[in-house]
Amino acid sequence: MVLSRSAVAVFDPDLTDRPAVARQLDFADHQAEVPMHEHRKGQLILALHGAVTCTADNEIWIVPPNCAVWIPGGVPHSARATANARLTYLFVEPGAAKLPEECCTLSISPMIREMVDRLAREPADYPSHGHAARLARVALDELVDMPRERFNLPISGNAKIRAIADALTVDPSDRSTLAEWAKRVAMSERSLARLMIRETGLTFGRWRQQLHLVVALRQLAGGASVHTVAAELGYESVNAFITMFKKALGSTPAQYFVERRALPPSILKEGRHE
Repeated sequence: MVLSRSAVAVFDPDLTDRPAVARQLDFADHQAEVPMHEHRKGQLILALHGAVTCTADNEIWIVPPNCAVWIPGGVPHSARATANARLTYLFVEPGAAKLPEECCTLSISPMIREMVDRLAREPADYPSHGHAARLARVALDELVDMPRERFNLPISGNAKIRAIADALTVDPSDRSTLAEWAKRVAMSERSLARLMIRETGLTFGRWRQQLHLVVALRQLAGGASVHTVAAELGYESVNAFITMFKKALGSTPAQYFVERRALPPSILKEGRHE
């Protein structure tokens, strides 16, 4: 059996000086883990189906359907995609557009999604004057105006915060209190509380809720049912999980994916009962 290739082995965007080039990847054909790497070009990762989780700048970023994560050039990053993920990468030459200088998640309009999809069918060395070049220019102009979303989890370079993040990423259902975590990392509860705010900008409770949101979006986009995700995150009931989700994003899981025209069958079935 031939092992699938890593996505980073498929295409080197830095071999072209075009202002923007795009490639589409189906992760049924590639390894789910994309190792730590970086480009001269900035990279926009769009999820057409499924989801991908990126780690960059001491933060974890989730890319649910119809959103994108922007990673500026020169920033080391890695990624993990769900098995059903179909992604489009847009690589942007430094200085080609006034995009953020830091990593962020962006909403992506249907028009941008279609333009990037069309650009992905062009060769990397498309003529600098022609249809593809004009398409790239318009896509970049539109991209600059896209609003930001809050689908990131600050994890910090601090070893103790990173240890808590690693443990809760493996077992997000762990409901240990701040005091219990403080004992595990050999700190007082007050010191850990101050460290968490200083390193992440969030209280421990808000930070863990954001972790749950990131995990939930990834699992739901990957096809898991609301019941399964609620249980994996340690919620006492499905309703408690839905309440948290709605408070954070303004809609239930079913409504959220319907609005983005990316409703997995498992949520469609359960959405009738929300």
